[in-house]
Amino acid sequence: MNRRDFVKVMAGTLSLCGCNDMISAVSKQFGQGIPKTLTPAQQSTLDKDFHFLSRTTYGLWPGDLEKVKNMGRKAWLEKQLQPQNINDTLCDLRARRFETIHHHFSTCYEYKKKTLRSEMVKHTLLRAIYSRRQLFEVMVGFWSDHFNIHIEKADCIYLKATDDREVIRKHALGNFRDLIRASAISPAMLVYLDGKSNKKQKPQDIPNENYARELLELHTLGVYGGYTQKDVFEVARALTGWRYHRRKRDVFFNVHLHDQGQKTILGHTLPANGGKEDLERVLDIVCNHPSTASYICYKLAKRFVAPKPPKQLVTNMSKVFSDTKGDIKAVLRYLFLSEEFYNPTFFAQKFKRPFHFIVSSLRFLAADTYARRPQINYLERMGQVPFQYPTPDGYPDEMQPWLGTLLWRWNFAHAVAANKVSGTRIHLRKLLKSLNINDKEQVTKVIAHFIGRLPTPQEQQIFAEYMNDKDMKKATNQQELLGLILCSPAFQRY
Repeated sequence: MNRRDFVKVMAGTLSLCGCNDMISAVSKQFGQGIPKTLTPAQQSTLDKDFHFLSRTTYGLWPGDLEKVKNMGRKAWLEKQLQPQNINDTLCDLRARRFETIHHHFSTCYEYKKKTLRSEMVKHTLLRAIYSRRQLFEVMVGFWSDHFNIHIEKADCIYLKATDDREVIRKHALGNFRDLIRASAISPAMLVYLDGKSNKKQKPQDIPNENYARELLELHTLGVYGGYTQKDVFEVARALTGWRYHRRKRDVFFNVHLHDQGQKTILGHTLPANGGKEDLERVLDIVCNHPSTASYICYKLAKRFVAPKPPKQLVTNMSKVFSDTKGDIKAVLRYLFLSEEFYNPTFFAQKFKRPFHFIVSSLRFLAADTYARRPQINYLERMGQVPFQYPTPDGYPDEMQPWLGTLLWRWNFAHAVAANKVSGTRIHLRKLLKSLNINDKEQVTKVIAHFIGRLPTPQEQQIFAEYMNDKDMKKATNQQELLGLILCSPAFQRY
């Protein structure tokens, strides 16, 4: 039996017995522990491989930097762009235990909301922390914000797990047109943006414009994409008749509730009696519009490069988007291999949102966790629990909205460093040993492991107490140092 087959057998066995201790032990044995030796960045400027991994993952797992240096960024990227070829069994051991994640949405009505909410959040957290398909998980987070659905509205809590599986995860690295279509007829989206209420049963009926407006403003062209209120109205007409039947718990098209008249959208005419094909025509129009390429590529560049990305990069990415008919992989490949991406001007310009901060902290520490309630409490205090943002634009991707909860970041950092987050365990002594920390002069290695470079003179002053006076063999001093590093501005940025 080879290694992969053995892990699969163990996965099945451990899933049945549900023993967390055994899962943790197997995970460490087969690669999700701390390597014996780690070589952090050794220069004063940010390591480019560290920068690359900081943007394409939720944080570097110990040993990731060495892997990229051995295989090269391009090879690592190509591997990540084919997530189906990456064995993720060790992550599955922790994350696939939540049965509601895998059910058809009709079955989810049999569960309590508390169970559904808890399992969706835990599943999302554990995938982000432990998946080896890191770029895929990062893009799942990106599209979850782009097509945000608040699970507390109406029946969305029963429907979102299916949306996450069949819309976001299925198409996260696929084709944008396919992603848009899947979202348009997703039961969760039909309920959240009132598409199920969009009908023309009588001549005097006015279409519900909620989804049509967000389709143009948030999902495709962008607020400055060149559409008018008339276009919103005409798109709403074209999308009448799509229904979600709660009792039958299915999505279907009712031609008798569809506006069969001629429509004009963004200069394109949809002939009368289009029926359900009106949806396809609308999606062709908006997905092929140049504003859509620009808007999507701007958002990607903003997420992965800088809060104000260079215009030429967005222009070049938009051309790739248009030329490939919305191939998400092709756009990401261009972005992560571009000169702009490696421009030091844009290094460490991004501010970690709460979810990213917590996940990256746990990944850098190779933490052993099952995303229990105490960990989720910190996310709630910081304000970014998955699927609980109330408006369709998703959690903000700027620094300012998150500055009011920095105290909770401090609390989390020091709690996790001292192993005081219930259900989460770190092995700080082993991490320090792998970095060959024998005396106080080696503290810079610890700092470099977390921030991708040697500390600046100003940072050295902050950490001077630990570099000069503290006995770094004492566990309490090690914990204090780690908490301070996780709270530092350098770790808060990526």
